Amino acid sequence: MRVSVSWLREYVDLPADLPTGDLEQALVDLGIEVESVVDLAETVTGQLVVGEVREIEELTGFKKPIRFCRVDVGAANGTGEPQEIVCGARNFAVGDRVVVILPGGVLPGGFAIGARKTYGHNSAGMICSAKELGLGDDHSGIIVLGSDVTAKPGDDARPVVGLDDVVLDLEITPDRGYALSLRGLARELSHAFDVPLRDPALVPAPGGTETPAYPVEVRDPVGCDRFTARLVRGVDPTAPTPSWMQQRLVTAGIRSISLPVDITNYVMLELGQPMHAFDADRIAGPLVVRRAEAGEKLTTLDGVSRVLTADDMVICDDTGPISLAAVMGGETSEVVAGTTTVLFEAAHWDPAMVGRTARRHKLFSEAAKRWERGVDPAVALVALERAVRLLTEHGGGTPSAEILDIDHVRPRTPISLPADLPTRRVGVEYPPARVVDLLERVGCTVAQGADRLSEDPGAVGVASGVGVVLSVTPPTWRPDLTDPADLVEEVVRLDGYDKVPSVLPTAPPGRGLTPRQRRRRAVADSLAERGYVAVLAHPFVSPELADQLGLPADDPRRPAVRLANPLSEEEPLLRTTLLGPLLGVLKRNLGRGHRDLALSEIGAVFHPRVGAGRPPAMGVDRRPTDAEFAAADAVVPAQPVHVAVVLTGDLDPAGWWGAGRPAGWADAIEAARDVLAAAGIPDEWVEVRAADYAPWHPGRCAELRVNGSVVGHAGELHPVVVAALELPRRTSAMELNLDALPPTPVLPAPTVSGFPPALIDVALVVDESVPAEQVRRALEAGAGELLEDVRLFDVYSGAQLGEGRRSLAYKLTFRAPDRTLTVEEAVAARDAAVAVAAERLGATLRGA
Repeated sequence: MRVSVSWLREYVDLPADLPTGDLEQALVDLGIEVESVVDLAETVTGQLVVGEVREIEELTGFKKPIRFCRVDVGAANGTGEPQEIVCGARNFAVGDRVVVILPGGVLPGGFAIGARKTYGHNSAGMICSAKELGLGDDHSGIIVLGSDVTAKPGDDARPVVGLDDVVLDLEITPDRGYALSLRGLARELSHAFDVPLRDPALVPAPGGTETPAYPVEVRDPVGCDRFTARLVRGVDPTAPTPSWMQQRLVTAGIRSISLPVDITNYVMLELGQPMHAFDADRIAGPLVVRRAEAGEKLTTLDGVSRVLTADDMVICDDTGPISLAAVMGGETSEVVAGTTTVLFEAAHWDPAMVGRTARRHKLFSEAAKRWERGVDPAVALVALERAVRLLTEHGGGTPSAEILDIDHVRPRTPISLPADLPTRRVGVEYPPARVVDLLERVGCTVAQGADRLSEDPGAVGVASGVGVVLSVTPPTWRPDLTDPADLVEEVVRLDGYDKVPSVLPTAPPGRGLTPRQRRRRAVADSLAERGYVAVLAHPFVSPELADQLGLPADDPRRPAVRLANPLSEEEPLLRTTLLGPLLGVLKRNLGRGHRDLALSEIGAVFHPRVGAGRPPAMGVDRRPTDAEFAAADAVVPAQPVHVAVVLTGDLDPAGWWGAGRPAGWADAIEAARDVLAAAGIPDEWVEVRAADYAPWHPGRCAELRVNGSVVGHAGELHPVVVAALELPRRTSAMELNLDALPPTPVLPAPTVSGFPPALIDVALVVDESVPAEQVRRALEAGAGELLEDVRLFDVYSGAQLGEGRRSLAYKLTFRAPDRTLTVEEAVAARDAAVAVAAERLGATLRGA
């Protein structure tokens, strides 16, 4: 939110000589993030003056319309003669007063202005737009000063356009919606500097009348618990928005549109109450406020035709929806150039409904931003009165005596607050009287339980607040205050966060990382060392992902947890496998020109507990009981930690040294073995088997087993999945459940032999259906204790072996710890290994 300090001073008596640094620090101390504090007087240097257009010559023969202007700048140019300036804008005429920067000046961004010849004419200076002066984003035309501006040609233009002000750019947190208004910010600064506040919402405003200003029916008092409206007839449709109002809107980043619309935006900034102005003559029949019917359509003010859902709130007339309530109005009832009868509406909408609607339609308007953070329901009539007065003052017209006020707002519920709770929670002494004072500054009404605080301050328990309970009713503009903890936060915030000592807790004794943490870090380090780039994908997925991955109807990964308030309606589910989001990251990088990719991720997946019901409601006033914890935990989805990798392109790059090696299914399986090794799982516990498991290719998929239990899968993705996700052919992937792995066993230290090894190669012919892993295990079992290592180094199949047969070649390493092996010993061990393979798997020596 951008706001000028001069506007703030209308409501709060800030010190006249307040340094910008002190103002920034005060806001930070209040918990309001300051993006920037800009002294606009320093953003433009040189002569910035008011000019009056004397002549305009239209230049032709160029690609765009160009004008050669003579502008009276008084004596600012030293000659008194009109200044010659070439300009491309079309929104001004002879006699208009404009803002001119003369040669030697510098605009924001370091843009220096000089005199030069362009388009065949001399141009000395520039006629400025709001964007060029850093006052806003509007670059559609230059600034034309209104008739209410009294400045003469040659006068300094900085005070005229607001460049003599200081502008605050603030980032308001979601829990402080009241600060998205001048009223809220002024209240905060009055606390910081202990100065009086002139609350613009305390001005008198007439209440509703028996006869409504316009017939309105509210069918959903939950979605809209207050609706006020008032008519103004006979408005001058040509009346311009006053310059001072335009200036403040531009500073806030809002484009000036028309007087009635600008007034609604101005009141929204001032009071925090979003409003809407209807052209009453374009409304057909009474208004109805209701939920939309699924499939209804509405063309909003941005020209987009939107299909509505049953969760949207709309304002309708006899023709159907004319406004997407609390978010954006419709084209059919908007104020246009000829509008003479204006119907102002100020309502109060359900924040959750507005937030969902804004996200669903991707309409994050200034009004929706305020509604989803909470708006004061008590300020609607004040905003209505303020808007009507501004319109009649600057646009003429007669306000109707009738005022509509449909009010279903529930009163705030008092909160019981032990007076010593802030002291106990924070560790800083807050006397009860101080707690009451700070809460009343916020706007709360505080009732002192049993009148204990009015007793003798020296009485036992009163000075400390022990046993004293306060009944605190939050103000209507603070919907975020719902629990005692919220009130404690307000006490601490207003008393000063700097008074809370920074004391780090003593670290409890222990052995550092837990086994689970050590395993997770070891796996991450192992993958990084092997060239995998770690990514952090969003855990949100679309309902269509299960079909894209080809998951069967009964697959346990299909049921997913649906978020109550998703960031995107297109991805409302939590992932049940890492592969979906990880493949999305892969696709995004491929789209940006990367071709050889090896990505990894370690993270949780989420499996719903079917039939678990809803979690119990737990407050923040006390620690939940063990039973409440257990009941809540029974509803929380299971969240095992998985690790996954995806590969595509070349694993070994090509170059002058030769061709590259493309990544394939074997690399995904090897990544799984590396993960298991890094997790401390002994190799003899691991078994790799062929499998048929989506989304992998049924002929190139392996399941990883540890002690007989399946812990993951690896291989090449199914061609249908690759096509559905628009990924390259042969894309491979691996996913393991780290939480399914058994604890790392305590292994004896390996024996290191100083004697030379005996290396023997053996090639065995087996059926194609026999996994290489089973052959390896058979060789290990038969070779005995002398076998140190066995490694597959070649696979061959051909006509000479026979159909359905293949040759697996292994390198066997034999070594004894206490002697050099003889040839006879090594050959005997080899023969024993081959015999077991032949017995178990029907293997035969190749060439025998």
